[in-house]
Amino acid sequence: MSPKPRIAVIMDENTSSDGTRYETTKAYFVAIQRAGGLPFGIPYIPEMIDPVVNEFDGFVSVGGRIRFPRDWYIAGDESHYPSSERLKVEQALMRGFLERDKPVLGICNGMQMLACLHGARMVHEVRKSGPHILTHDDRTAMHSIEIVSGTMLSRILGATRLEVNSRHQEAVVAVSDQAVIAAKADDGVIEAVEIPSRRFAIGVQWHPEAFATQDNPGNRLFSAFVQAAQQRH
Repeated sequence: MSPKPRIAVIMDENTSSDGTRYETTKAYFVAIQRAGGLPFGIPYIPEMIDPVVNEFDGFVSVGGRIRFPRDWYIAGDESHYPSSERLKVEQALMRGFLERDKPVLGICNGMQMLACLHGARMVHEVRKSGPHILTHDDRTAMHSIEIVSGTMLSRILGATRLEVNSRHQEAVVAVSDQAVIAAKADDGVIEAVEIPSRRFAIGVQWHPEAFATQDNPGNRLFSAFVQAAQQRH
């Protein structure tokens, strides 16, 4: 029997208070374990970057609210989130996995980073984009998204529409030719991106891990991710 793939999961932190604790929902780990992987939480220690990139089979960038570089935003906009030592470590990890063509799954903050490392641009408050914008920053909110046909995400989910949760204030508003938009909300907000030059590099704006213990189509994303990591063995 092949060993289970080892998945590196960057930890989140309590940026909403003083940033002295790693705080990451167990749901990410449950979702990966149920999909057949072995998840490991990765702290913000620079000397761990090379060993993690070399020894792990896949990388998950989790949700969070940290300050991204100003040049990741449209002209005149910038992040108002707290600075975090997570940023440099996470960028290095994501770049390392992508360079080695090891699977990368970005969730919320992770989708934004994946997109911006490939030339995308963001806004800090998507609700200011217009009166038509849905409620995106509410833990109780759900809304429908349209999956773009022909994308890897559409093949994984086997659906053209999906009901998703919504917990983000920032949003990607433009992508470069290095990335493909894989899903949008009905208000036009980008909900998923993928990097076609990589074997598996997908980012989603919603939080599929929240449904890890339920029968939800979003769980297929974790299964496909872990299967892609398994293929390295």
